[in-house]
Amino acid sequence: MNDNVAIKVERVFKTFNLKRPDGLIGSIKKIESPFTNSKIIALNNVTFDVYQGETFGIIGLNGSGKTTLLRMIAGIYVPDSGIIKINGKLAPLLQIGSGFHPELTGPENIIISGMLMGFSKSDIENKVEKIIQFAELEDYTNMKLKHYSSGMIARLAFSIGIQVDPDILLVDEVLAVGDISFREKSYKEFLKFKDKKKTIVYTTHILTDLHEVCDRVMLLDKGVIKEIGNPLDVIKVYREMISKNK
Repeated sequence: MNDNVAIKVERVFKTFNLKRPDGLIGSIKKIESPFTNSKIIALNNVTFDVYQGETFGIIGLNGSGKTTLLRMIAGIYVPDSGIIKINGKLAPLLQIGSGFHPELTGPENIIISGMLMGFSKSDIENKVEKIIQFAELEDYTNMKLKHYSSGMIARLAFSIGIQVDPDILLVDEVLAVGDISFREKSYKEFLKFKDKKKTIVYTTHILTDLHEVCDRVMLLDKGVIKEIGNPLDVIKVYREMISKNK
């Protein structure tokens, strides 16, 4: 793997089994009949590289495979076939709060999340106070996570990912977490991360964000790469695709 490549995805396929009942919709036969399996192709022969220090956007209609791809890069899903290689420590900001334990406190969840990202316990312990402060949760340090609001959990998850200072950041529609003031603070921190020449893979439906922050953009359609290149050019193709689907 070339040193200037942060993420290599090569000939990756991913399918999911979909169980559905036989019979007519709304009929008693449908309720009583056994389930049959069918497969959905989520990613179909996907190959691309993300370079060190690049902000790489991924766009596509709902169901195009964006989130599946990010989860595979994060190691949450395993490819049916193909190769994914990561060069550096990676922090996934995907489904907010996923992997947290409700019976543990905020700091305890921070330590576990950081260690799962590949950081040492001592490194994470040194960052706990800063993470709590960024998330604005100083008054809730000793409270179990099950008593946090969804907004508090979202702030904590975002703060962990941005404050552990990884080499690679995966961002899936999470820059809109919390209230307006926290969203503004989060976006500024995201831009600082970019200014440090860190590698970012970013999915969003807000196309102006992609145009402003991305070096390249990839368009997925039903698990297949349609375009990779200049953000303006790829966004134009995507807008045409949206118009055709109206």
